[in-house]
Amino acid sequence: MSSDATAQEQHTTTKAVLISVVAAIGGFLFGFDTAVINGAVDAIAGAFDLGPTLQGFAVSCALLGAALGAWFAGGLADRFGRKAVMVVGGGLFLVGAVGSGFAFAVWDLILWRFVGGVGVGVASVIAPTYIAEVAPAHIRGRLASLQQLMITIGIFVALLSDAFIANTSGGADRQSWLGLEAWRWMFLSGAIPSVVWALLALTVPESPRYLIATGETRRAGDVLRDVLGLLNPAAISRKVEEIRASAHREDKPSLRDLRGPRLGLQGIVWVGLLLSVLQQAVGINVIFYYSTTLWRSVGFEESQAFTTSVITSVTNVVVTFIAIATVDRIGRKPLLLAGSVGMVASLTTMAIAFSQAGGPSDAPTLPGSWGPIAVVAANVYVISFGATWGPVVWVLLGEMFPNRIRAAGLAVAAAAQWLANFAISTTFPALADVGLPLAYGLYAAFALASFFFVWRAVQETKGRELEEMGT
Repeated sequence: MSSDATAQEQHTTTKAVLISVVAAIGGFLFGFDTAVINGAVDAIAGAFDLGPTLQGFAVSCALLGAALGAWFAGGLADRFGRKAVMVVGGGLFLVGAVGSGFAFAVWDLILWRFVGGVGVGVASVIAPTYIAEVAPAHIRGRLASLQQLMITIGIFVALLSDAFIANTSGGADRQSWLGLEAWRWMFLSGAIPSVVWALLALTVPESPRYLIATGETRRAGDVLRDVLGLLNPAAISRKVEEIRASAHREDKPSLRDLRGPRLGLQGIVWVGLLLSVLQQAVGINVIFYYSTTLWRSVGFEESQAFTTSVITSVTNVVVTFIAIATVDRIGRKPLLLAGSVGMVASLTTMAIAFSQAGGPSDAPTLPGSWGPIAVVAANVYVISFGATWGPVVWVLLGEMFPNRIRAAGLAVAAAAQWLANFAISTTFPALADVGLPLAYGLYAAFALASFFFVWRAVQETKGRELEEMGT
């Protein structure tokens, strides 16, 4: 390879990375919203006198908004473009963050959490769609993994800011700056990344596959040249024709395109749906929504519980780099299988540990070494998920669908993921009242099911061009 060609490849790879990072900031909002409630949930329950059921709904109502946003994001992206939908997602999250920070009643808080959730749902679809459509095939897995990396960083920043605000205020329920309670500032801090994402989204190029679908082949060729490094006009023309052929249709794209003979949906859509549901059914977000409450319940002081939650989130960030380094080398399917094994082992250990707990169900205590064992098992669980199922499912969802149904397929799969997240998060307080061994045992069973599902149903996509999907 000539020096000029090498320089061009480095330039295009750098550009692909930069614009993928911008898109992946949507994942940051996703992660931030997932975890910011963690430090506020007990203070909110006290401020609005919430019982376990309403407390669970106040935590998880944003997930219903996310499911709605995800459901419509694909259609909006196909109609108005990927860039425009990123800006809309950032705007909705901004409104939700500000509204939640100034909520005066629980129904008001639920409303604004729902609005912010719609923005998060939009981000969860548009970011992996856009990254998959602009990334060169040989690094697409690594770039798509940026979505999960940003999710983990968002979780970390949310927990870190929660801890900072609570510690400087003397507690999440204490007054802080400008006379507002600390938990309100936890929500308000989400306004900053939402504005950053919306502004940066205006600077990236439109997806070449969207441009070709809307007849703007010249602009698409410019993006293919600048991002993928296709300098030869003939190579650009061939790529444009490949994309056009794979995305060709006589009518406008819609969710009807997902229909098939298997219970009303195409087989590939069912695979995406079940991958999404299983990613949540293993209970990962219980760790990030309720970990502070959980560790306080087994004897940690509030500051210790916050610190433990932050350490867990740092672990989640670090192990995502394992996936980024290996997903294009090892492949998607082997990583998922390994992650399932690790989750089964760690969740089973957590179930056993909490079966040793004494005291009332709402304030259990772990005797002897069972407390440290539970903490270690929780972090092994986070490692097993964070290095595999967290990023790899998003990689697969961004690339497994054929071009003509990618946005719609990912939208339905992401909506299913958010609904599963809602179900798991809402039911956890009730399950915990019955017993934590039941909750973690159930999640371990889902982890075991995930192993056999991947083994039988998931096809490897490593190194394949998007235009080959579905063939």
